[in-house]
Amino acid sequence: QEYLDFRKERSRMLLSRRNQLLLEFSFWNEPRPRQGPNIYELRSYKLKPGTMIEWGNNWARAIKYRQENQEAVGGFFSQIGELYVVHHLWGKGCPPGGLLAWGLGGSGCQPRPLPTAYRDLQSREETRNAAWRKRGWDENVYYTVPLIRTMESRIMIPLKISPLQ
Repeated sequence: QEYLDFRKERSRMLLSRRNQLLLEFSFWNEPRPRQGPNIYELRSYKLKPGTMIEWGNNWARAIKYRQENQEAVGGFFSQIGELYVVHHLWGKGCPPGGLLAWGLGGSGCQPRPLPTAYRDLQSREETRNAAWRKRGWDENVYYTVPLIRTMESRIMIPLKISPLQ
């Protein structure tokens, strides 16, 4: 009965629902548990039909710029549902030497046994700006932008049960 009451209450709040079956890009790191509290950014791209291979080839080169500090949490593409949709999940890791190793100043990041994600929106902005200062990152972005029809960015806060804290 409790479940039926829950379903009835949920149906009042749920306006629509969309499902996708996603596969992970082979060149992306596998998502690993992270200590928190953190926030994550989910960037979703709807690509022009026929461009997935070109997107994957460009990102196979580009991802190295973002994996150095473990901010690349996961990269996925749709297999069932709306096609030509890509999702990138971003966080931020902590290199030896703290934030100084990224040229960001300060020492607000201490080495931990598991990678961390963005502490807050300021941390996200600093990490993204650091990526643009890396030689070669802008070139990879330049080649992927024409492949995009639409893009969306969402900031996500993990639930207590999530392994990505």
